[in-house]
Amino acid sequence: MAAAHIVGTFAVWDYVVFALMLLVSAAVGVYCAMSGGGQQSSQDFLMGGRKMTAVPVALSLTATFMSAITVLATPSEVYQYGAMFILFTLSYSLMVFVTSEVFLPIFYRLGVTSTYEYLEMRFKVLYTGIVIYVPALALKQVTGFDLWGAVMSTGIVCTFYCSLGGLKAVVWTDVFQLATMMAGFLVVIIRAVLLHGGFSVIIDDSQKGGRLNLWDFDPNPFKRHTFWTITFGGAFVWIGIYGVSQAQVQRYVSCKSLNHARTSLYLNLVGLWAILLCAVFSGLCLYAIYQDCDPWTAGLISAPDQLMPYLVMDILRDYPGLPGLFVAAAFSGTLSTVSSSINALAAVTVEDLVKPYISMSDRKLSWISKGLSLFYGAVCIGMAAIASLLGGLLEAALSIFGIIGGPLVGLFSLGIFCPFANSTGGLVGLFSGLGLSLWLGIWGQLYPPYHSEPLSLSTAGCNFTVNPGGQNWTQSLMIGTDFVFWCSFGSAQLVDGWYSLSYLYFSPAGAITVFAVGVIMSLLTGGKKLKLAPELRLMKEDLTCYCLYNIFKQKVVDIYQVSFQTALQ
Repeated sequence: MAAAHIVGTFAVWDYVVFALMLLVSAAVGVYCAMSGGGQQSSQDFLMGGRKMTAVPVALSLTATFMSAITVLATPSEVYQYGAMFILFTLSYSLMVFVTSEVFLPIFYRLGVTSTYEYLEMRFKVLYTGIVIYVPALALKQVTGFDLWGAVMSTGIVCTFYCSLGGLKAVVWTDVFQLATMMAGFLVVIIRAVLLHGGFSVIIDDSQKGGRLNLWDFDPNPFKRHTFWTITFGGAFVWIGIYGVSQAQVQRYVSCKSLNHARTSLYLNLVGLWAILLCAVFSGLCLYAIYQDCDPWTAGLISAPDQLMPYLVMDILRDYPGLPGLFVAAAFSGTLSTVSSSINALAAVTVEDLVKPYISMSDRKLSWISKGLSLFYGAVCIGMAAIASLLGGLLEAALSIFGIIGGPLVGLFSLGIFCPFANSTGGLVGLFSGLGLSLWLGIWGQLYPPYHSEPLSLSTAGCNFTVNPGGQNWTQSLMIGTDFVFWCSFGSAQLVDGWYSLSYLYFSPAGAITVFAVGVIMSLLTGGKKLKLAPELRLMKEDLTCYCLYNIFKQKVVDIYQVSFQTALQ
């Protein structure tokens, strides 16, 4: 299908649908603030009174990190590089198992509210501002949607319901926003399938275009995506997000029992699979429709992240309200991520910076928590404004979370698995891991890997004159190659090796370094003399397999006793 040179723009009904999404989100905050006696204590506000059930928490976990980046960037990734991204389903599975068996029992038993100190708190502010700005920028370029109107409306509504309803409002709005995200994906997929002649036609076109080559078992760690980089490296990245991230830990610890918390994680896995499948198939739809007329090469858009909004305005322009539904889906991802971060920041501040130093009633702490949510919401809107000035550094800023997540996983693992690990070992290990992962991340930007060329695209089927100023894939790669050559004078072999490590290995490299250095330093500095409280480390009773073994053992004993008594009679 040749791309039309002019696509639709936002109509009145599109704005109505988008506004309705914001209004429903705000209404949930008001309801949570007024129901159940209101937010009487900081525990009610920050942790939902620790009475949340598995299903809403599971949906909230799914929505929190399935941000607008998922809605916009994942289909673009599949369009450019193929559907190997689907292998992240394996990463998600490993992540949920490790989180459920290792990190969840410790955090739940301790009843923690905060997992991070001040450095992580500051970092999340930057990340939050960026995720507000990114979807607004991409959507404004293609749909004509007002950039700062979107930023301000999203930030204000998010701050409003976070400040009023606390964690309960965040969780229940996440449920609504996840439904909106799924609806947005399904509308695009159904329309694309009908327009292109059916599901099988899209699969056939994707196969012919090389987009379904999934099983690359090459162990080369310098290739951007292989089976091993995605499953092993991706698992570490996602354990950093789900296992030790304040926003996620705060959710599953708010459940009313450990079983509810574990169930929420496994139900969340199904949600992650569903969102990823929708995003990947949307990318295949993109390729099938634009395989002969690539909008970026043709100069119709200025960045690959605008491909999905462009597709929406192209194929849904005759259906008022449906483009607005997709925009609502993108911003629902943003709201779920930002609201989680605001609530997490308030929790960290109250638990780590207020409670230890100031004695006050739960009622006052509740009001302070609400005030902090309001403050952090304003800061996040301000950070979105700063993000607009970052330009080419935006991608590097977004990668900071993954680079820092690995060392944090290593540090938590050191404390959980090594009873002899002391503060010296943990501190030296953390700085060593952070230094390595930051070094790899920063220099990886200066020396991009050679193994990341996009798959072939064409403009042969365009029914208009291709913009000669549009940058194509070849031009982009030539610029990158020239830059690498200039930076790597006299050391091309070193650059193509160490600095070209797949970005998904930054996290495991940092985690393993923290763990190894932490163990060595702890042993060298008298860690064997350390006396550790049992509840601070993983015990066999925490493992599901141990519990199942005991249940099975008891069943066997019961059966044997019944059989023995029957024989005696």
